[in-house]
Amino acid sequence: MNAHLTILTGASRGLGLAMARQLLQPERTLLCLSRQLSEELAQEAQRRGAPLIQWSQDLAEGAAAAESLSQWLAEQPAQRFATATLINNAGVIARIAPLSEADPGALAGALRVGLEAPMLLAAAFLHATEHWAGTRKLLNVSSGLGRRPMASQAGYCAAKAGLDHFTRCLALEEALKPHGARVCSLAPGVIDTDMQVQLRGADPAAFPDRDRFTGLKAAGQLSSPSEAAARVLAYLARPDFGAEPVADVRD
Repeated sequence: MNAHLTILTGASRGLGLAMARQLLQPERTLLCLSRQLSEELAQEAQRRGAPLIQWSQDLAEGAAAAESLSQWLAEQPAQRFATATLINNAGVIARIAPLSEADPGALAGALRVGLEAPMLLAAAFLHATEHWAGTRKLLNVSSGLGRRPMASQAGYCAAKAGLDHFTRCLALEEALKPHGARVCSLAPGVIDTDMQVQLRGADPAAFPDRDRFTGLKAAGQLSSPSEAAARVLAYLARPDFGAEPVADVRD
């Protein structure tokens, strides 16, 4: 039992892709769930001799993703991995506008990807690995917007706030178990990703905070995905990971 398992959602771009690249190691099996597969990541894994599995999975179909994960985990020998980690990273934002102008389908999809899928995947992961001997960790990638409201971002803020609070509940549950998982919902800071491009390009009449995000970009205050990934993974590796169920990488 000397290998490690990491399951990562949203690994095809942005922070997720940066984390996936940094997680590629010969002694680690990396299972990525994303809508699109990354040929670049596959080639890099082959060069490094790192075990990589990629599933093309729409996380708006959270129940199907959780069922696939449950079945795959059930097929793994309980003694195979020294550590098992689930990183719920995937997230989307619906149209940037007041809730009264929201597209119902887009809003529902954002909530399914940002909150429903992480809950279902967490349930599947924790249940399937409950009797594994190795250390188990669950990292939910949250946001400062889960703790601070913002106009025209009700769906995203609500998903991240829900992510934080269900992690608090999980922490209480896992603490009661003799071999409970260590869990944390972690805000990774402000990162220069496609989501930031969406925010900066929003209609200022519909998004009163747009100038704040354009200012962050202009002032060079955005972390690159690779920088943010390194900080998130360093936090995940800390001996006290899970001591605080809701945290910020900048603290």
